[in-house]
Amino acid sequence: MKYEGMIYRPPSEADSLILQVAVGCSYNQCTFCHSFREKTFRVKTFEEIREDIEEASTFGPIRRVFLADGNALVMTQPELVRVLGCLKEKIRGLERVGTYANALDILKKEPAELEELRSLGLGIIYLGVESGNPEVLRRIRKNATAEQMVRAGRRVKEAGILLSVTVLLGIGGVELSLEHARDTGRILTEMDPDFVGALSLMVVPGTPIEADLRSGRLVLPSPFGLIRELGMMVAHSDLTRCFFASNHASNYLPLRIRLPQEKERALDLIREVLERKDPEMLRPEFMRAL
Repeated sequence: MKYEGMIYRPPSEADSLILQVAVGCSYNQCTFCHSFREKTFRVKTFEEIREDIEEASTFGPIRRVFLADGNALVMTQPELVRVLGCLKEKIRGLERVGTYANALDILKKEPAELEELRSLGLGIIYLGVESGNPEVLRRIRKNATAEQMVRAGRRVKEAGILLSVTVLLGIGGVELSLEHARDTGRILTEMDPDFVGALSLMVVPGTPIEADLRSGRLVLPSPFGLIRELGMMVAHSDLTRCFFASNHASNYLPLRIRLPQEKERALDLIREVLERKDPEMLRPEFMRAL
């Protein structure tokens, strides 16, 4: 397999074959993201991709494939159809293909096109929402509005594709902490994703958001402030069938809950943590990581 640069994938794709169909991120301007800043975006040729697929076909049965890098859904419909068709033909035991996507790339696909991709094996799309608050989205330079992200998420689900959404605790700073949490819960309700992953902002040196932190334009919430955001986000999320996790290494309070069934249990735990303010109840700082 031929990879260019550092490769990133969702935690849930840890056992997947990573197939790099594009290099970098076509947008690559979010202020907090460091993942693809050293890469010049390009879509790989089908010949390059096919060589990797043919090599992977010799590995044995492969249940899952993840299409890297940052937003493979930016590829044209014929390109994606060709890649998925090749995977379906060559990879024994393939059950599901996943990819990152941004909202605008999803909205460029007609519903029938997404349904075609699902029929060829695209089973899950990972959408970075980060926040549902318009001002936070403007400050972090997301390339979509909250309304566009809701429409994109709904379009994915209507096509029969699983929707996994990522949100970022702390991304609004102290100033917009509660508005960020409340509005994010609201758009999660409107999207009704199958999975939600809540991460905590960890500022990487060299990113634009680091300059905001150094200048004082951004003040990060305390650990308990982040947990308060988590509680408000969960409280304002009315989801029909969702696995909600805050067990990423960046978080102080790991949760793995089914919503709506375990919502009150989670909120009770968060209230207890906030009332006691006992650091022993939190993940130690030295164990936090990206």
